[in-house]
Amino acid sequence: MPLLIATRNRHKLEEIRAILSLPELTLIGADDRPGLPEVEEDAGTFEGNARKKALSLAQAGGCWTLADDSGLEVAALNGAPGVYSARYAGPEADTAANNAKLLQALSGVADRRACFRCVLALAAPDGRVWTVEGRCAGRILEVPRGREGFGYDPLFVPDGYDKTFAELGAAEKNTISHRAVALHRAVAAWGAILGGIAG
Repeated sequence: MPLLIATRNRHKLEEIRAILSLPELTLIGADDRPGLPEVEEDAGTFEGNARKKALSLAQAGGCWTLADDSGLEVAALNGAPGVYSARYAGPEADTAANNAKLLQALSGVADRRACFRCVLALAAPDGRVWTVEGRCAGRILEVPRGREGFGYDPLFVPDGYDKTFAELGAAEKNTISHRAVALHRAVAAWGAILGGIAG
C-alpha cells in the first residue's frame, strides 16, 4: 500500500524519499493522486499545519498520509519567518524574494542565530494522527552561498559546520537537517505502524 506524502513540492518529496528509506513502502506525492484538495496552511503552528494537511488528504484520498510543515525561525526576529517561511515576502513570492527579505530584516544585526524546524504528522483515513518534530540549529549568513538545496539553504550554516545547506550537498544535508531528524524519529516512533501500512 502506498504512503501519500502531502506535498506538491518535488524537492521536498525527493528529500523525504531519500531519507525515509523503507524499501517495502511506496511513497507517492500529492500530484500522483489527481483530485486531491489544496489544503490552506492557516494554523498558527507547524504542528497545526502538519496535522491539518495529513488528516485532510488522508480522508480525501482514503489512504495513510504523511505531511510536514517546516520553516526557519530566526532568534533576532522573534522566531520569524516561522510558519510563514514559504511566503515570507508575500503569497506569490519566490525563494529569491524570501531570502532578500530575510537579509534585509537582518541588515546590521549581529545575532544571526536561527533554527530550522520540521513537524511531521502521520494520519490514518479513520482520523488518527501522530506527530514528531526535528530541529537543526545554525546561523544566517550575510550573503548566500551554494547552489544545492532550496528555500533558505544558501543562507543557513548548521552548527558545527562551515558550509551552508546549499554547499553541503543532498547526501550530507540529509543526515543532519531538521527534516532528517524528524524522519528518523518517525521511523523510530512509528516503525510498527509504517510496517503495517507496507504489509
